[in-house]
Amino acid sequence: MIFIIGLGPGGEAEMTPRAVKALERSDIIIGYKTYVDLLVPMFGHKKLIPYAMKQEVARCRQVAELALSGNDVALVSSGDAGVYGMAGPMLEVLDTLEGNAEKIEIEIIPGITSACSAAAVLGAPLTHDFAVVSLSDLLTPWPLIEKRLTLAAEADFVLCLYNPASRNRKDYLRRACEAVMTVRNGNTPSGWVRNAGRSGQAAKILSLSELKNEELDMLCTVIIGNSETRVFDGRMVTPRGYF
Repeated sequence: MIFIIGLGPGGEAEMTPRAVKALERSDIIIGYKTYVDLLVPMFGHKKLIPYAMKQEVARCRQVAELALSGNDVALVSSGDAGVYGMAGPMLEVLDTLEGNAEKIEIEIIPGITSACSAAAVLGAPLTHDFAVVSLSDLLTPWPLIEKRLTLAAEADFVLCLYNPASRNRKDYLRRACEAVMTVRNGNTPSGWVRNAGRSGQAAKILSLSELKNEELDMLCTVIIGNSETRVFDGRMVTPRGYF
């Protein structure tokens, strides 16, 4: 059995009962080290196998091997496993097993993705249509990311940005904001949340033109409002037209 699990922010309070039940049933838990470490307080008695970044395919192959050996294995992602998570790579690896995949039962368990957890901290910025874009160009070239940002901004979507910056991509948030500002006002309400739903949570609401100068990291999620987004009593709100 393979459980592909979205942990949400990672704390027990925001993990679904279904996810907890699957983790309790699993013999082995595998995932990126940062996410596996979040499970130590609850599941430190289990066999935990942490992986580094850029080892996603190897991680999935080991999960498949362990499951074929008769183990119940949990492959974990933060947030939702199907949103920039491990559900896709795991299913792709299983597709290469030439019939052996039929011997494995699979269950994908959703979790709270960063867009939702960050939005709850900032107010209600995702009440209307929105688009989620990762600024990481590890697997997607920057020109395509920039095109998606610009077209989504032209369509007046609220924008939720994952992976806004890293040590090797310090200026990507600035570049993203400048791309959006070719079609959107610099006064557009925006916000960021660091460690949403985790210890050390921090957040800030500011304008789009101010956002481009913020120094953020991979632990942050950014939300840029649309033409209707407003700030009420320190909270971002995107009206849907009820009033």
